[in-house]
Amino acid sequence: MAQKFYAVRRGRRPGIYRTWPETQQQVNGFTGAQYKSFPTEAAARAFMQGKSTPSARRPARSSVPTQPTTPATITVYTDGGSRNTGNVAGGHVRAGDKAAWAYRIELPADQVMTDSAGEWGASNNRMEIMAFLRALQALQQRGVNDQSIQFVLDSRYVLNAITQGWLAGWKRRGWKRSAGPLANAELWADVDRLLGAFPHLNFNWTKGHATNQGNVFVDHLLNQTMDAMVAGHPAPTAQAPRATPATKSQPAAHPKPARADQPASRETVDRSVAAIRQILHDAGLPDDAPQSKD
Repeated sequence: MAQKFYAVRRGRRPGIYRTWPETQQQVNGFTGAQYKSFPTEAAARAFMQGKSTPSARRPARSSVPTQPTTPATITVYTDGGSRNTGNVAGGHVRAGDKAAWAYRIELPADQVMTDSAGEWGASNNRMEIMAFLRALQALQQRGVNDQSIQFVLDSRYVLNAITQGWLAGWKRRGWKRSAGPLANAELWADVDRLLGAFPHLNFNWTKGHATNQGNVFVDHLLNQTMDAMVAGHPAPTAQAPRATPATKSQPAAHPKPARADQPASRETVDRSVAAIRQILHDAGLPDDAPQSKD
């Protein structure tokens, strides 16, 4: 893979770096960070000095948008999950396994857009891609393509596909991997078509289900969707995205329980017991048969 030069004109420690992880440490969370990657050191130095680089060799056209040089005005959290009961010792997703995706879009003026939907027998990776794709579609529908947008996700697979050039490679091969077929190729093709409409995207990885409240929110939301799935019935579908205010009395990072206006059924009680068992399991305490997100 060709070596890149990452120029950080404004960050914790301005300079030129050779790897993205080093660069990320300088710009993540830094208000007004200015940075960009270049194929040559000369081009990176010209950027540091505030000069244009018309003579620099332009990299091959890619579906990856350029990094923004202004603070993000919109922040997007995406996540996907699968309760893959067959994922042991190389097992595969089963037709009856629950899966779901969710996104949270934080717009200016404390406006928030969220959505989630389920799918039977889908893999964790497929749901991660779906969450990212549906968020892009919602942003495009709202007409905010030209704004600075930051995506925060815990899927290194999706993140690397976009930022490390995997997507461009798959596209050149006709949506195939060098080693063979590409799973969810149709979704990746849709992602590629949409990315070109967003000139100011930034991407950040976060540890899943830890301290990032946006990530915790979407994980909670997709698990609510899976909790609502009933065998033999269609999975919950996506809703028409719309912005709602994030009130102080009810923080948007804590969604209301699904179907809160209905009496608790036996199935709802069983799901609650399963959730409690999962909490005990995560805390290292004894439990019986916890359900967990793969």
